[in-house]
Amino acid sequence: MATAWTPLESNPTVMNKYMERLGVGDGVWAFTDVWGLDEELLQFIPRPAVAVVLLFPITDKYEQYRLSEEERLRREGQVVSPQIYFVRQTIPNACGTIGLLHALANNTDLLTLKEGPLQRILDQTKDKTPEERARVLELSADLASVHDESSQEGQTAAPPREQDIDTHFICFVQKDGHLYEMDGRKPCPINHGDCGDLLLDSVKVIKQFMERDPDNLNFTVIALAPSQESAAD
Repeated sequence: MATAWTPLESNPTVMNKYMERLGVGDGVWAFTDVWGLDEELLQFIPRPAVAVVLLFPITDKYEQYRLSEEERLRREGQVVSPQIYFVRQTIPNACGTIGLLHALANNTDLLTLKEGPLQRILDQTKDKTPEERARVLELSADLASVHDESSQEGQTAAPPREQDIDTHFICFVQKDGHLYEMDGRKPCPINHGDCGDLLLDSVKVIKQFMERDPDNLNFTVIALAPSQESAAD
C-alpha cells in the first residue's frame, strides 16, 4: 500500500492555493464555500458552478449504502461518458487531492492550464485506466510535494498522516448533460442522471447523503465557480 498523506482541510483558500501550485488559473475560477443548501443561499454562489466538492463522514450507514450501490450497478449497469476523467484513490488520506483532480481534470476546456504538475499528470494518464492513473499518482513526486505543502495551510493543525480519518472528499461534475459523482474509493463514476444546474443538482444528491446520517453534522460543501472578481465584470 502507498504511504499515507497528510489530510487536506476542507477550505477554499487551501484549495485555491493548491490549484495555483498545480499550474491552473488566471483568476477566472475559484473555490468558494457553500454556506447552506437552501435555494436562497445557493443564489449567492456565482454561476455557472463547474464542480462541487463534498466532505462527508464515513459511517456504518454510508458503507452499507456504498456496498448496496456497487451491487446494484453490477446488476443493472449505467451509462458513463467517455469524456469523464476518473482516477481511483490508492493513497491513504489523499481524497482531498483526488477530489480536486476530478474537479479540475473534468473542466480543462474552461480552465487555463499552464506548464505544471496537473498538465504533466494529464499528459501521462490520458489514455490509462483509473487504476493505472492511480499508480502514476503514487509515483508523482510533483503531486506529493504540492499536496504536502497545501496540507499544512489550513486553519487548524494538520493531523498526523498515519491517523485514520473518518471523513472523505468526493466531487460532482457535469459531463454530456449528466451529473457524475466522482469518488476514488468507488470502482467507477456514479451517473446521477440529467443535469441542468450542477450546483442545484449536486445539492439534491448531497441531501441524500445527509438523510442517511441525520444525526451527523460533519458535512462541508465547496463549489468551483467564477471568482468574485470575474463574476463582477
